[in-house]
Amino acid sequence: MSQDTMNGTPSQDRPTSLGGLVEHISEQASRLVRAEIALAKAELTDRAMKSGIGFGLFIGALVVLLYAIGVLLLAAVYGLGTVWPLWLAALAVGGFLVLVTLILALVGQALLKKGTRKPESVQRIRDDVSTIRTGIQEGLHR
Repeated sequence: MSQDTMNGTPSQDRPTSLGGLVEHISEQASRLVRAEIALAKAELTDRAMKSGIGFGLFIGALVVLLYAIGVLLLAAVYGLGTVWPLWLAALAVGGFLVLVTLILALVGQALLKKGTRKPESVQRIRDDVSTIRTGIQEGLHR
C-alpha cells in the first residue's frame, strides 16, 4: 500500500508538479481567507445585533429614569408643601433645579473650552512637517 492511500488521499488527487503544488496552495489559501472573512462577518453581525439590543434597552432605561425623576420631584414639592405653602415648595424645587442646571452648564462650557484647544502633539507634528518641507526646498535649491 502506498503512502498516499494510507492517508486516505488517492495519489491522483494530489498535484505532482511544482506548478500543481503552487496552484493547490493558492486554492487552499483562498479558501481559508474566504472562510475567515465569513467567520468575521458572522461575528460582527452577532456583535452588532447584541449592541443594538443593548443600546435600545439603555435608551428605555433612560426614559423610565426621566419619568421617575419627575415623580420624585413632585414628591419633593408635596413634601415641602407640608411645611410651606404649595406654591412656595414648587418654587423652591424649581429654583434648585435651575441652580443645578446652571452649574452643569458652566462646568460643561469650561470643559468644552478646555477640550477645543489643539493638543501640543498636533503642533509638534506641524512643526516637523514644516521643518521637513524647508529642508526639502533648501535641498532642491542647492
